[in-house]
Amino acid sequence: MSFILREVKRRDLPAILELASTFSLLNLPADERVLGEKIERSYKSFRGDSKQPEDSEYFFVVEDVEKKKVVGTSVILAKHGTEDFPHTYFDVQKKERHSKELGIGFIHQTLKLKYDSDGPTEIGGLLVSDHYRGRPEKLGKQVSLIRFLYMAMHRDRFEKRILCELTPPLSQDGRSEFWEALGRKFTGLPYAEADYLSLQNKEFIKNLFPEEDIYTCVLDAKGRYVIGRVGLSTMPAKHLLEQIGFKYLNQIDPFDGGPHYGASLDEITLVKKAKTFEVMDGKVALFDTMALVALDHEDGFRGCLTYFGLKDKKVILPEATKSLLDLKAGAQVWLTPISEGAL
Repeated sequence: MSFILREVKRRDLPAILELASTFSLLNLPADERVLGEKIERSYKSFRGDSKQPEDSEYFFVVEDVEKKKVVGTSVILAKHGTEDFPHTYFDVQKKERHSKELGIGFIHQTLKLKYDSDGPTEIGGLLVSDHYRGRPEKLGKQVSLIRFLYMAMHRDRFEKRILCELTPPLSQDGRSEFWEALGRKFTGLPYAEADYLSLQNKEFIKNLFPEEDIYTCVLDAKGRYVIGRVGLSTMPAKHLLEQIGFKYLNQIDPFDGGPHYGASLDEITLVKKAKTFEVMDGKVALFDTMALVALDHEDGFRGCLTYFGLKDKKVILPEATKSLLDLKAGAQVWLTPISEGAL
């Protein structure tokens, strides 16, 4: 079975709507209008037609070529945080308090609301169909990692800081214990409604949330427990990010307490190792090295996971890969090696 990683097409809307309806991702809602707008924005972004970085959104899909079916997605938001619409988060800090008279002291965890008006590039929108999870091809990791090869190909389109907001433990009905312990008390809003509103307007956060330090010891145990933690289903994504250079930033989402992970674009291993090669015809004794390979094709960005060989500073690819990506000898491709362990 063959899978291709490519930019989204307008024809993919019904499949993505069906995929999104089985999940509850805020940045990829099961809303035909919203998804249609994202696809149009992505089309312009891949072609360099967006006027500002904050208008650029790159939408990737993984397609089962044999069934001609989109089975997974991922997204890059070129810039998350501007003067008009800042990136908002809680900075997680520690503060020491002592009493000389009593001879006791405490180290408290505190939360401080922060705003970033010159925000980072953000990755998100990672979805894989339930029917394609657990496959040996590990499609979720493929469609996640292809974003970093694309960033290597077009570094000038992205910020130097890359951010990923990871999902914390939530109840089966989507309840956030962190929100119930904190945010709801200051806004009176249910978690889902507040999170959705924040995508369009952050005024209520600035005006209703406290400006002062929040001592987490005043929150209930359930609310404190989820601060900076990731849900079980998100653990693989966390481990993958750590493998390629991401670290916990001591920052959390102000709605659900989920951790923010970040890295410098130039220090992400997949970006550092990415290089351009000319494709040549030929054979190797054994294809034993794996890589992501991609190019900006006349039909749009496309790539895949493949084995490869090198000869005379040129790359030799299996015939199946060349057919999948419509490659001929002399074509220029980008390639970044991936260890088996990374998948």
